[in-house]
This record gives sequence, C-alpha cells and structure tokens, in this order.
Amino acid sequence: MTDAIRWVGLDVHANQTTVAVIDKATGELQRAKLRGSPSMVLDFIAGYDGRVIAVYEAGPTGMSLARQARAAGIDMRVCAPGLIPRKATDRVKTDARDAEILARQLAAGGLSFVRVPTVEEESLRDLVRAREDVRQDLSRARHRLSKFLLRRDLRYANSGAWTQKHLHWIAQQTFDDRSAQLTCAEYLNAVRVLIARRDLLEKSLDEALATAPYADTIYRLRAFRGIDTLTAFGLCAEIGDFARFAKPAQLSAYLGIVPAEHTTDTKRRLGSITKAGSSHARRLLVEAAWHYRRPPRVGETLERRQRGVDPRVVAVAWRCQQRLYDRHRKLRDERRKPAGVVNIACARELACFVWEAATIS
Repeated sequence: MTDAIRWVGLDVHANQTTVAVIDKATGELQRAKLRGSPSMVLDFIAGYDGRVIAVYEAGPTGMSLARQARAAGIDMRVCAPGLIPRKATDRVKTDARDAEILARQLAAGGLSFVRVPTVEEESLRDLVRAREDVRQDLSRARHRLSKFLLRRDLRYANSGAWTQKHLHWIAQQTFDDRSAQLTCAEYLNAVRVLIARRDLLEKSLDEALATAPYADTIYRLRAFRGIDTLTAFGLCAEIGDFARFAKPAQLSAYLGIVPAEHTTDTKRRLGSITKAGSSHARRLLVEAAWHYRRPPRVGETLERRQRGVDPRVVAVAWRCQQRLYDRHRKLRDERRKPAGVVNIACARELACFVWEAATIS
C-alpha cells in the first residue's frame, strides 16, 4: 500500500456514502458525501489519477461494491469492523469520523481485510444461512408449543419427540376453551410450516452440492465422523478457501475456539474462548466434536460417505478419531474437566484435522 497515491475510506450506507481521501504527497484530508446507491462511489474514485486504494467496513451493504470496483480496475478492500483500532476514550461516532479513521488506518497499514467471496460462493452461503435461520426459528416454535402443553400438564408418554407420531398426538389434544384450542393449532401449524421449509432448503442444498465452488472440499469433510453433508456445506460456506490459512492454528483462531489470553510481565492468564468469527461454523464444529467421545469406529453410514474419497483424507479422518477419543478420555476421566470444556478442546483439534484434510493437494 506504500505505492498508493491516495487512500480512501468509505462509510457506506444504503442511500449515502461518506468519503475521506488522504493525499500521500500533501497529507491533505478531503471529505465528500455522496447521496444515492453505493455504486456512485466508483465514478467518484475513477476521477482521481494514479493509484488509489479504497476500503469500507463489511456490513449490510455486502460485497457487491468491492466486486464491482475490482471489475472496474479499482483496488477496493473490505475490512473487518471488529478489528479496526479505536481509542478507548473515543465516545464520538459519526460517518465522517468513521471514514477518516478508515483512511488513516489504511495508510498506516493497521486494518485487517476480509476475503471477498465470488457471487456463487456468496449465494450458497446465503442459502446455508437461510437454512440456519429456519433451524433457529423451528427451535423457538417447538419451545413455545412444548411449554404451552407443559403449562396444561400434557406430556407425551412415548419416546421420539417431534416425530410425526408426536405431532399427531398434539393435534388430537382438545381443550375446554376456544382460545387454548386456537393457540395450540397456531403453534402446531407454525412448527409444521417450518419443518417443511427446512426440508425444502436441505433438498436445495443437496441439489447444489454437485456444482458448488468447493464441492471437492465438502466431499473430503464428509469423510470425518460427525460431519455430514449439511455440516460440511456450512463449514465451507463460512470459511471459504481453507488454504488461505497458513497453518491450522490460524483457522482455530478465526473460528473463535482458542482461549482468550492476558499476558503481562511474567504472568500469563488464559480465559474462555474468544468466540470470534462465524458463530454458525463454530457451532457446527462443536456439535461434530461430541461424536468423538465414543471409541473409534467406521460404521456403515461413514463408510458410505468415505467411498471415492482420497485415501490420504480417510487416513486423516481415522487419525482424528483416535486422537480425539483419547483426548476426550484423558480430559474427562483423568483430569475431571467439565464436559463442555472437554468438547471445546476437541473441537479446536477437530478444526486442525479438517484443515489438514482440506488442504491436501
């Protein structure tokens, strides 16, 4: 960035964009406010001679502006909002100040940039996140319905909650007052609608697998215990290209499953995990790690997923089973760690094995 002639910070909103431009030769700061869609910024930047580097925060306006700028030959980058250095005593936040901070930090090299996905990658990521949103909505709808029944002391005696038999049992319940009957019907209908939406989205993901930009990586991740098609799809959609991480520890830090640290002088204190990055990808890894508390084995379902996969990937998956089971046993039985702490530690190591399998060339 030292060869740039101007550094441009952009505070982008839906209907207006605030611009701050720093001239390298004079050090002069120029400001402008552009009203209209974010794409108007491209004409504004194109009016400058020489090399210009622009940056804006990742946010609701998405990555389309960065892709349009790169297609027009403009060096535009997207930075992570949570990693922008700010003064602890700074209590004034305006669009103009935000744009100026971006321009100055860009010139000083103090920003961390995010990877701009392709249109296809972003579309598939949106589909994965839509399925995740439906899963959360379905969980809330089931919770409302179950607590409604519990308040009336109606309990399902058989096993298999939320199966078709369970839903049929709920539909057969009768209430003395009409309000309760309507409430139960409304809650039950919401659950059924969300189940149908979830199934439709899962079918769409299965159909998109063959043409997905990272289909090969998805097939590799499916060779791991506890990682099926949906989990592999979600991890690839949130992480993108695994090779952009030079080592597995960087991936673990990106996913927020490394402990927070406060080290000063001779004292070193580790805290709970940082929870940085994608919460969706982190949840998928943590859920997959629970499968490794059982002894290593390759069942029929896992063996079927491993057919046709690179033998080196299968070997990594088997080594992962042995390592994480041993890790579970030692932390749980010998060191008496809480189950949640044990599983987070295994999820961190699972991320390393996943990185290794995804980057085999």
